[in-house]
Amino acid sequence: MPHFSVHLREDTLDGTVEPRLIAALTDAVGAVFGENFRRLVGVDLIGIPTHRRGLGGAPAAHETPLVTLSLREAAFHLPQIPDAPARLVAEITDAVANALGEPTREHTVVTLTGTPEGRSGVAGSLA
Repeated sequence: MPHFSVHLREDTLDGTVEPRLIAALTDAVGAVFGENFRRLVGVDLIGIPTHRRGLGGAPAAHETPLVTLSLREAAFHLPQIPDAPARLVAEITDAVANALGEPTREHTVVTLTGTPEGRSGVAGSLA
């Protein structure tokens, strides 16, 4: 199951941005892997108090989204989508910029993590 963890400044999460960002990130995965994947995408938005976010050794003066997408390692190596990692980074960055505003694009960090087969589970069983 593709899962996003997104760390943002707490004041960015104002009740209106959450639905837009969740939908945009879900759409980003669907754009790369197809519409059937959309129903599997989970998104956690994690607010960080402004004074607890830093960049370059100083408190961040602007939004600096940190987006991590975790999914099965094999998804990054599908023969029918040879450029999946590059496409995901581009689509995810676009999604964040579209939901939070274009100025966030240059500060958005995307990390893709792959879980090897047999290292995740659902409902108490390996998936």
